[in-house]
Amino acid sequence: MAGGRDTGSAVQRQIQQDWANREYIEVITASIKKITDFLNAFDMSCRSRLAMLNEKLTSLERRIEYIEARVTKGETLT
Repeated sequence: MAGGRDTGSAVQRQIQQDWANREYIEVITASIKKITDFLNAFDMSCRSRLAMLNEKLTSLERRIEYIEARVTKGETLT
């Protein structure tokens, strides 16, 4: 009878350890998902801001080219 209790106790410990491992894995998985969601949102935000900056830079480059062309021709800027 004592051997049966030891075996049952060992199985119970294994089951408890398995549940603890599963809970730990679940916490790690949820943390990885949060990090991934943050990084994806950060990526989209950066891409959007860089696109806006690129548009502004392109506009400024065109204005500079226009002003340089007028200066080269000797036109006044007013």
